[in-house]
Amino acid sequence: MESERLSLKIQPPKYGKLITILSIDGGGIRGIIPGVILDYLEAQLQELDGEGARLADYFDVIAGTSTGGLITAMLSAPDADNRPLFAAKDIVPFYLENCPKIFPQGCGCLGSVVSTLRSLAGPKYDGVYLNKLIRKLLGTTRLHASLTGLTDGNVLSTSKLFTRISPTVIPTFDIKKLEPVLFSSYEVSKHSFLDAQLSDICIGTSAAPTYFPAHYFTTEETHEFNLIDGGMVANNPTLVAVSEVTKQILREEAHFIDIKPPVDYTRLLVISLGTGSDTSELMFNAKKASKWGLFCWLYQDGTSPLIDIYSQGSSDLVDYHNSVVFKAYQSEKNYVRINDDSLKGTLSSVDTSTKENLEGLVKVGEHLLKKPVSRFDLDTGRYESIPNAGTNEEALKRFAKLLSDEKKLRESRSPRDARRE
Repeated sequence: MESERLSLKIQPPKYGKLITILSIDGGGIRGIIPGVILDYLEAQLQELDGEGARLADYFDVIAGTSTGGLITAMLSAPDADNRPLFAAKDIVPFYLENCPKIFPQGCGCLGSVVSTLRSLAGPKYDGVYLNKLIRKLLGTTRLHASLTGLTDGNVLSTSKLFTRISPTVIPTFDIKKLEPVLFSSYEVSKHSFLDAQLSDICIGTSAAPTYFPAHYFTTEETHEFNLIDGGMVANNPTLVAVSEVTKQILREEAHFIDIKPPVDYTRLLVISLGTGSDTSELMFNAKKASKWGLFCWLYQDGTSPLIDIYSQGSSDLVDYHNSVVFKAYQSEKNYVRINDDSLKGTLSSVDTSTKENLEGLVKVGEHLLKKPVSRFDLDTGRYESIPNAGTNEEALKRFAKLLSDEKKLRESRSPRDARRE
């Protein structure tokens, strides 16, 4: 009975009331922070629906950039039993174990000097351990096989390979074409060249300039990719995920058949997770930056200002846009953004992988759960508390109930033969 229950998949939105989206930002080792949040969310779902519940069973789309892309793959790639490879509770231990090997730290001042000199000649890290780890973790699994999925017996594609719809979205950037590449499993049946191995996609979206080498690979259709970090264009992939859903609605895809354009934001349920940042006035300022040359823009006190500015600026603008749009549709309660903009010192680093710092990030995530729900305010440049919205912990409990109810509603409405694999 238990195995039969676990074989059920989330049914398409046409059987329910909501379209459910989970989005995870980039941020290197700071992926520990959303890891803590996801552990809490999945635990709430398990309280409602049993220990077998996994996040991939509840979301129509899971989107992630860079480290968020890796977490997305961990949550949605299938294991030998065709269940998610990782439970959410396994994400933080995975980071604690592997980050020191992905981002090896030098010793003392000499180590810092060596690291700086290495950054002048090439990437700060060779990426060898990261690449081996990802390939061992994900094997040869391709994008179409991810499990975040909608199962719909009435949806057939032109290829027998793509009889399931599995909406995983991971942004990258192709430096040869100078354009974003969105690895969206919504698109695989129409553009088979996007059906790359998840390992290649994760290595590509994680290839942050100055930190890791750019990643080159080809798919079976001899389509080549020259990829760097997706954070260059969509460090916060929430808007990308919403856009992918919108595109399917405009195409009148069968799994969205009862949802007509324009998109009704009251039917979207969105959880957007940041990886934290330091927006204090002490980090950068115009007086300092006015004297910077090329090297200083690329490297300053162990950080890369240019990359930090690109990634943080784009993340905040996406949150600002979503906050405005959801408010315009009077559906603010359907959107939550959980992020901490008060990280200090090495906690704001993407690669300081000391034991003390990694454990500090776990504490940041735990403390973030207790903080009030907040939204980014473009006027103040800070996350401001939302009156009467409660804590992030309380918001996640509420969202878990909504996700559980939505899943049960779809199962009750869907045809019996479409509810099984």
